[in-house]
Amino acid sequence: MDEAIRKASVLIEALGWIQRFRGRYVVVKLGGSTLDDVAAVDSLLTDVAFMASVGMRPVIVHGGGKAISAAMSQAGISPRFVAGRRYTDPETLRIAARVLAEQITKSIVGRIQGTGCKAAGLHFGTENTLTAEKLVLHGDEGETIDLGHVGRVTAVNTEVIARVCSTGAIPVIPSIALSDVGHQLNVNADTAAAAVARSLGAEKLIFLSDIPGILTDLTDPGSRLSHVTVGEVRELISCGTIAGGMVPKVEAALDSLAAGVSKVHIVDASMPHSVLLEIYSDTGVGTEIVP
Repeated sequence: MDEAIRKASVLIEALGWIQRFRGRYVVVKLGGSTLDDVAAVDSLLTDVAFMASVGMRPVIVHGGGKAISAAMSQAGISPRFVAGRRYTDPETLRIAARVLAEQITKSIVGRIQGTGCKAAGLHFGTENTLTAEKLVLHGDEGETIDLGHVGRVTAVNTEVIARVCSTGAIPVIPSIALSDVGHQLNVNADTAAAAVARSLGAEKLIFLSDIPGILTDLTDPGSRLSHVTVGEVRELISCGTIAGGMVPKVEAALDSLAAGVSKVHIVDASMPHSVLLEIYSDTGVGTEIVP
């Protein structure tokens, strides 16, 4: 009986949040090591199916760098990185497009459908939603750094996403975009998710990570900051507390907040149902960043 009462209390706590977020978009970025963890992905997709079932409009944006590297290795191609970014030549682009759209997107859609919820892959082979331009970087001395077929998202087709969501289906978008003339471009999944969230005016943008949020001490999970503002985040970057691969993720979060996204969350993908706990509980389990 005590267990039954506890479960009822959890549902009642979630009710207010369910009512508040009904009809709102939430963008979830999936990628990195999370995709290699079958249990973590299944837990996430169950959470996403729950959100859709109670009236939210979840949208998944995913990458797949490790899977692309593995496919390149099988093809006898060594990954090349320039200025910390993957150089994308024509063969690498062909592999990336195949792995992302034909393998990972298809797998995610199938696993969502396995929960009893509808899903649709949106990309160059179905209905494209991401438009990009070639990304150009400049070195310390102003020289142009060529990254090959790498792009920066410039537009998101929100009409297609809205139509899919209106049917109760969950859009699944890989980080491959098309240029204005239809050329494929490999785009960063974090910044692509941020662009989708900005364009939709999303209630939330959720980044799944291999740590439980922003930590003041990377060796101590107990140092997690549950709530931070944009100003506090900038201070943490400047002092080096936020460093490495977390920096572009957090900068994408700040851009999204500046464009009107209400909150950005960073949660631990390995924690079962971390997304539901972050959204539908009073305390949360990750880090929320607010304007």
